[in-house]
Amino acid sequence: MNPVNWSVRITIIVLLVFVLAPAPEATDSPIPLVRAHAHNDYLHERPLLDALECGFCSIEADVYLVDGALLVAHDRDQCRPERTLEALYLDPLRERVRQHGGRVYPNGPVVHLLVDFKSDGEATWAVLHEMLKQYADVVTEFRGRETTERAVTVLVSGDRPVETIAAQTPRYAAVDGRPDDLDRNPAANLVPLISSNWGDLFKSGKGGILSEEDEQTLDTLVRRAHEQGRRIRFWGLPWAGDIWDVLYEHGVDLINADNLSGLQTFLLKKLEKSEGK
Repeated sequence: MNPVNWSVRITIIVLLVFVLAPAPEATDSPIPLVRAHAHNDYLHERPLLDALECGFCSIEADVYLVDGALLVAHDRDQCRPERTLEALYLDPLRERVRQHGGRVYPNGPVVHLLVDFKSDGEATWAVLHEMLKQYADVVTEFRGRETTERAVTVLVSGDRPVETIAAQTPRYAAVDGRPDDLDRNPAANLVPLISSNWGDLFKSGKGGILSEEDEQTLDTLVRRAHEQGRRIRFWGLPWAGDIWDVLYEHGVDLINADNLSGLQTFLLKKLEKSEGK
């Protein structure tokens, strides 16, 4: 046979192998970090996306109810009509869930979205509840003490109309609790998270060192939250780089961060150490 014909055949076969072969699985997906919380996430250059690229599994957005829309901003005068909760968070989260077979990260854990109400809680909740109905395919659903877990669990923080939320059936959000909820002990699927301003409870922490009194207080809060099936976090952290290690070693479930890549590096090192690498 003509050598030229053989060359043509070989070229065609090689091309077919590349065309018909299945696409390789993505290898650049970040490791999901279940203890990483993106504080005031919307202040980053790319809200949500920067946090997801660092593997964060908890993300926080402040919202104001303005003319029937939930606008994401830190202060009322910073609201912009295009920066809606749907556009910045709910729509891109649902798109990722569809792309990744039902999870935000491929085969990953549930991602938590804290929606911090900066406007009147009752009115804001009414709008959020109706909105979340449209995302029922991806957000966790609650009916009394029954929970249908999906890719994204929404929690209401800030001006929380707790009684109204608790009475909603079905509801598509839980409540971000406070330390005194540990005394009331509400249903864990209504209040799955306890949050507090660090400075309201502790006076030490600089250099990664807690006073004996503060250490006892922290351990007690963590233990009580875990006994009730809740997670715990603190905002307003001083000396962020030093305090992360304190929070991690004392079992605090969510570590607040504005420095996303810094916390990612910190948690990945902890993960490597725990796995003996």
